[in-house]
Amino acid sequence: MADTTEQQKFPQVQGGGSLILAWQVKNKTVLVVGGGEVAAGRILNVLNADAAVVVVCPSSGLNPEVRHRVDNGEVTHLDRVFEPADLETLPPTNGPPDMVLVAVDDPAASTQIWKLCKERRIPANIADVPSECDFYFGSVHRDGPLQIMVSTNGKGPRLAASIRRWIGAQLPAGVGNAVERIGELRVKLRQLVPGADDGPKRMRWMTRISDAYSWDDMCALTDDDMDNLLKFYPSGKVPELHVLKAMRGGNVPEDLDVFDGSFGFSVVA
Repeated sequence: MADTTEQQKFPQVQGGGSLILAWQVKNKTVLVVGGGEVAAGRILNVLNADAAVVVVCPSSGLNPEVRHRVDNGEVTHLDRVFEPADLETLPPTNGPPDMVLVAVDDPAASTQIWKLCKERRIPANIADVPSECDFYFGSVHRDGPLQIMVSTNGKGPRLAASIRRWIGAQLPAGVGNAVERIGELRVKLRQLVPGADDGPKRMRWMTRISDAYSWDDMCALTDDDMDNLLKFYPSGKVPELHVLKAMRGGNVPEDLDVFDGSFGFSVVA
């Protein structure tokens, strides 16, 4: 048995949580049963993830937001109630859905759909019934590519929303733009050194870049700055911001006057 000192090196297991994932549903077929307020929120969530959404609900049950999605062609609408065959064939692919979201005020019907999904191994979420969910929807803060989800594991959705608002208020302005710029730099770096063997070095260097600059600094990086940053990759070093600014217009580090103090030249070792 490991001694107490060794055990303290490792994180403690905290059971009872959910596995938080960024589920990629782009171009996947998501079936939404229902057309009310809850369904509208579910529809927006999966549309934001670029899913192909099919809504099954009589027209009389569509709220204004869902009707707007239908009228704008953002979703495929089947003007009827759910049928078990919907779990076998759905337009436009004529295949089964990859995910099912149920938001109807009929507990018996919801449970029946849940059971059918389980039989077919289709992940499903039955609104407001945690025991009949393969996954939960959390409260999400969104700023461009940045998404932060707060989940109470189905215990307190309104509390999750309150916590999410608090977290969002603590974030610096422009954080989403900073994430976008770092993402663009990662793409450029992978194009420069695409080999799988370069992966660990790429990750270490990008970590140092992320740690070296403030959010405002990253937001202000120009395309020239990012191209100049890549010149430091072979050495594994990260230039100070004033060096990048001095390199704008085609200057290279060797051209900078490092003695008179007008630019200076130093790198973070």
